[in-house]
Amino acid sequence: MDQQTRQALKHDQFIDTAQHGLEWATENRRSLILTGSIVGALIVILAIGAFIFKNRSEQADIAFGEAIQTYQTPLAAPGQQVPAGVKTFPSAAERAKAANQIFLKVADSYGMTASGKMARYFAGLTYIEAGQNSQAEETLKQVASSWNGDLSSLAKLALAQLYRQTHRDAQAIEVYNDLTAHPSSAVPAGTAQLQLADLYEAQNKPELAKKIYAQLKDKDAKGPAGMIAAQKLNPAQAGAPLAQ
Repeated sequence: MDQQTRQALKHDQFIDTAQHGLEWATENRRSLILTGSIVGALIVILAIGAFIFKNRSEQADIAFGEAIQTYQTPLAAPGQQVPAGVKTFPSAAERAKAANQIFLKVADSYGMTASGKMARYFAGLTYIEAGQNSQAEETLKQVASSWNGDLSSLAKLALAQLYRQTHRDAQAIEVYNDLTAHPSSAVPAGTAQLQLADLYEAQNKPELAKKIYAQLKDKDAKGPAGMIAAQKLNPAQAGAPLAQ
């Protein structure tokens, strides 16, 4: 087959391919237009959704900031002199109750936003401070089941503390072990292990606590957890025992 014939065949194949494409496009023109319209509509919907979500996120940030401001309001005993115009609370429990209501409102109104999710976590914390343990446990369990690993681990850590306060050490130990096995940037394994060792010390089980401290010291000698563990093992050498 000469060069000219080969070129002609290639040209014919190209024409056939192009023709096939044109025929397909002609036959499916209506569906293509419909598909294009749908895609265009989806883009518009997504753009509007992104704008709405951004706007709601900004509103959530503002509301969350107000809740935090209440949570950080100073405490003042009855009769104590305070500057004019400065709001205070008579106790941490009263402050927690006031902040809790705002956190819950933010969480319920903006639950899909980052601030809304964080507000739910702080609602759990303020429930604890207000002495409402059953509500605290329920709320923190909701946050603990979150897909956000950092927020979930923070909620679990708070749950463990609640279990300790309510004399459920076995459940607290289970949570600390889970956090150790599934660390996050918010709650590293060392943090969970230090809390577990502290629990063992409170249970008057110093040997179990020392075992954890020794492991942390070996694994993370220059890290925060390792340095705290070393101080726990040798308080005299460190200068003074670490405050409990």
